[in-house]
Amino acid sequence: MARYKESVCRLCKREGLKLFLKGDRCYGDKCAFERRGYAPGDHGQLRRKHSDYGVQLREKQKLKRMYGLLERQFRSYFEKADKQKGITGTNLLLFLERRLDNMVFRIGFANSRNEARQLVRHKHFLIDGKPINIPSYLVKVGSEIRVREKSKKVERIVEAMEIVARRGIPQWLELDKDNFRGLVKTLPSREELVMPVQEQLVVELYSK
Repeated sequence: MARYKESVCRLCKREGLKLFLKGDRCYGDKCAFERRGYAPGDHGQLRRKHSDYGVQLREKQKLKRMYGLLERQFRSYFEKADKQKGITGTNLLLFLERRLDNMVFRIGFANSRNEARQLVRHKHFLIDGKPINIPSYLVKVGSEIRVREKSKKVERIVEAMEIVARRGIPQWLELDKDNFRGLVKTLPSREELVMPVQEQLVVELYSK
């Protein structure tokens, strides 16, 4: 499947806020957004007035880029969320949060979702004792995510676990550093998902 291969810092500048796509670098002084926090190009600093559609589109793009998804897969999650009981926007966020690559990132086994996706594809993790190499695999409450024995010396995993304290681990997850083990205690409420997104605008966009 096609993936965005250009500088991810351009995506943060395009959306006008940090999307934390480069892991620990985004928390330091080397963050490109801190030095130049506006869209690339000669007209990047111009203030543009967006229509209602434009505002909704930007919100969708922001959410897609945060989780590293393309349109077809993102829309599939929306359709599933829309069929479930409850608030469609919240359901959508929960589907995105349950992805294995996101869980690996949230727990602290990777510095970014993109890095987590690569590690998952290379079979570095076990879910309830079974090797899973599908980044979009939906993790359930009570599932254990463990680093495979032969992967405990992988430099990227070890480094990520050392610096995870900088961004913190959500309360609905648990990390056992000594045993390279994570646990999904529960699913988060909307209030616990501290993200600069207005998912209702995405619902309005797709509902037209």
